[in-house]
Amino acid sequence: MKSSISHNIKHKEIPNDKFYTPLPLVKIHLDLVKEFVKDGDVIPESFYGSGNYFNLFKEYFKNNTFDFTEIDLGKDFFDYSKNVDVIISNPPYSCIDDVLKKSVELNPFMISYLIGINNLTTKRIEFMNTNGYYLSKLHLTKVFKWYGMSAIVVFTKSFQNCISYDRIVHK
Repeated sequence: MKSSISHNIKHKEIPNDKFYTPLPLVKIHLDLVKEFVKDGDVIPESFYGSGNYFNLFKEYFKNNTFDFTEIDLGKDFFDYSKNVDVIISNPPYSCIDDVLKKSVELNPFMISYLIGINNLTTKRIEFMNTNGYYLSKLHLTKVFKWYGMSAIVVFTKSFQNCISYDRIVHK
């Protein structure tokens, strides 16, 4: 029986989506998105977790309004209905489709998440495109003890993706 970290994560009987983002990676994420954030923007931290994102928002975005949701603190992202301009977070990977749908429903200018690379599918990119969001930036990274590669994705209401793709099955 294998005892590798990735084997143990991949073969859990009960999934645990609580993988807190290391502070240096949060800083990379915020550096990637800061060009899209304007003074006065409302920025919720959708999945507060350990607070690493939320606690750095004031340092990176000095003239903005901040909020957060965290189900363990009684504030569920899926019940959130306030106006937002920017979404930046590390969501639970097990419900990424629901997270993207809710994010689009909130209608911010930018949606940026740290997700597992296997969660960045053409179907999800097409969903975002259909809803007026385009992949403006992509940053690949690896975190010790997380399964596989991760990606910081930045979707904005621009008019083209930073990557091209097709859904043709080549034979």
